[in-house]
Amino acid sequence: MGRHRLVKEKAMDDRPRGTFTGFSPQTVTFLSSLAGNNTKAWFETHRGDYEERLLEPMKALVAELSDFMLSIDQDFVTVPGRAISRIHRDTRFSRDKSPYKTTLWITFKRQITEWRDAPCYFFELTACSYRFGMGFYSASKGTMDRLRETIERKPAQFRETVAFLGGQKRFVLEGEVYRRPLRHDLPEDLQEWHRRKNLYLVCNRQPDNALFSRKLVDDLRTGFGMLAPFYDYLLKARV
Repeated sequence: MGRHRLVKEKAMDDRPRGTFTGFSPQTVTFLSSLAGNNTKAWFETHRGDYEERLLEPMKALVAELSDFMLSIDQDFVTVPGRAISRIHRDTRFSRDKSPYKTTLWITFKRQITEWRDAPCYFFELTACSYRFGMGFYSASKGTMDRLRETIERKPAQFRETVAFLGGQKRFVLEGEVYRRPLRHDLPEDLQEWHRRKNLYLVCNRQPDNALFSRKLVDDLRTGFGMLAPFYDYLLKARV
């Protein structure tokens, strides 16, 4: 518990001001325009807008969060070039041949081969919304089965770990669910988690003043720190 108390304190500390000053309304405008003009010719004409309004703020945000994220897990990759998603889409196996993504994200994940089977933190931005949270991106059935077994064996420990959700309105549970319960004898509060094919806790927002200011850094530190004990739980449960 001491380490998580330190994480919360780091989220509230008075660090020197960094370079991130927020995204801008022009960031949202760029993403909206890209959605309507998703061609190489248009993008190359507006590459400077992409770099100035989207890529550079993303890099600055990663830099602001780097030390704090490493206080949660020292094995996180915090290099901007690897934490930030690429703007180019991989269209090789997709019917949609649009060359550019209209959603960009930051992911703090461990440097392992099968990183999808480890929980990760994320921040995601579109033209009409942004969200952030933590969970599994695309965990294998084996990882989710091990999580279910942990919930079944120690339900009291699981309930204690997620009890913080009852006293807050920031994060909600999301993730695809099986149509039918995998075990009918579990109480409803555990079924909500047990039936998930994947799961993550997420805060969903529309563009607001926080997105366009340094307040976003504080919101992410506070929110990510709140999720740190559950991150540890998921990390251990997958083994």
